[in-house]
Amino acid sequence: MPGLATTAPAIVVLGASALDTARRIQRVYPGAQVHGLSGRAVEADRPYDNFGEHLRDLYRANTPIIALCATGIVIRSLAPVLGDKDNEPPVLVVGEDGSAVVPLLGGLAGVNRMAREIAAALEVSPAITTSGELRFGACLLSPPPGYVLADLEQGKRFVSDLLAGAPVRVEGPAPWLDELSLPLDPQAQHRVSVSPLRQDDACTLSIHPRLIAIHVERVGPELDTEVQQLIDESSFSPHSLACLIAPLHLMSSTELQHVASQLGLPIRYSDDTTQLPAQHSRSQRARLLLADEPIDIKQIGQPRGSLTVIGLGPGAPEFMVPAARQALDEAQDLLGYETYIKMAGPLRPGQVSHSSDNREELQRAAHAFELAASGRRVVVISSGDPGVFAMAAAVLEALHASSDPRWHAVDLQVLPGVSAALATAAKAGAPLGHDFCMLSLSDNLKPWTLIEKRLEHAAAADLVMAFYNPISKARPWQLGRALELLRHYRTPETLVVLGRDIGRPSEALTVTTLGDLTPEQVDMRTLVIIGSSQTCRFAKQDGGDWVYTPRSYPAD
Repeated sequence: MPGLATTAPAIVVLGASALDTARRIQRVYPGAQVHGLSGRAVEADRPYDNFGEHLRDLYRANTPIIALCATGIVIRSLAPVLGDKDNEPPVLVVGEDGSAVVPLLGGLAGVNRMAREIAAALEVSPAITTSGELRFGACLLSPPPGYVLADLEQGKRFVSDLLAGAPVRVEGPAPWLDELSLPLDPQAQHRVSVSPLRQDDACTLSIHPRLIAIHVERVGPELDTEVQQLIDESSFSPHSLACLIAPLHLMSSTELQHVASQLGLPIRYSDDTTQLPAQHSRSQRARLLLADEPIDIKQIGQPRGSLTVIGLGPGAPEFMVPAARQALDEAQDLLGYETYIKMAGPLRPGQVSHSSDNREELQRAAHAFELAASGRRVVVISSGDPGVFAMAAAVLEALHASSDPRWHAVDLQVLPGVSAALATAAKAGAPLGHDFCMLSLSDNLKPWTLIEKRLEHAAAADLVMAFYNPISKARPWQLGRALELLRHYRTPETLVVLGRDIGRPSEALTVTTLGDLTPEQVDMRTLVIIGSSQTCRFAKQDGGDWVYTPRSYPAD
């Protein structure tokens, strides 16, 4: 259903000349980020590569858009995705110098309100053209937070009648309407009704304050049917529902989450019932609570906390999966090795970073669970893929060892990333095109004797091998020993690919052979791929070689 936008807007610029105005607008919306086109020397919070694609992605994600550029390019960029005007985010165009503020889309999502806010900050007049806004001073179909319009189509007809000259009366508390230029008449047939009760009148614009909460005390079979019956038997409109409230021990209940999903309501968890609104009616496992004012759900208990483990990919923003980028944007707390947190940044206002040494994985996981258990949105950051020699295993290990029910109630998910082996292989061609294995040469968490055994078996099986953590100052000899073992099974002509900082500005790709490879060519930031007997190469037209391992393998 339509309503005022609640997501922080994206302030999109094409060049550095718009950055000053963008930062002025950002002060109006502290949670907003400035999105800048890559390669334009823009000190943006978030880079993007293609203006049109980026705008369409933001629009599809229902993110309010403030574009500092020409109106035409915004219209042409969004034209392919325009459809349901009742469910579009606010879209505004602002002159690079701040001289003009033009609301384009999202009249029902508060675009004109945003236009006024931005114009006031820039000390200009907004270019508002909506008839109802110009006549009455605001959009009647966009009530403030805490209130919901019952029927948009009926509301459009209602406003058309008022624009045609019909008078109107207001029933119920609606302080935001007091300063509007409405054609008021206490005897008018048309009325604006602000009430939680159901209305069924073609001449009534029904706006429902969110005064009702559903307190679920127990779960069980057919909970959704019982809750729906409780709502149906009341006199309240479903639009007046604000949230579900449940005790803390139900935080991981799938039945409760299903009911909330069916009703489209958030859930707040609390064991303190003293601050809840008064009971209105009840069923076996739930009761309706009626408040005097629209319910601010942030004042009730806590949400279910979330912990998302992500991988940044090899380093370049374009190699990060969109789900990981979204998790970063929505996070309240970010935990990880300091280098990775910096790679994930810049942080938006209000986000908290918790950096720690790369050898403190279990302590980091415990800290993340404690934050998430308090109701916060937490992201644990790895490079590459979080499940490949990274934080996902540490997070699950910490959870497995814990008996704390708060930790087990956290909404935990792991999002994939582009592993260093995959990034290096793609840069070289397809050396992992047949069976392969990934091995860490670090003996911090496993004995070197086990590493040697696995190396020998993988080499004997003629598997392509990708080496993580190949060498470090604390472990200067292991790679040399590994190469000695491999040379018992592979010929000197066996192809080797070295990928250093692939996906980062200093990336370097080297193709060599097992006979020529020396440990001095490798450091901790290098991914080593040892080919099989079938791995081959051929020259590129522009120099260098393509390396690949054929998909078929000869029979013995």
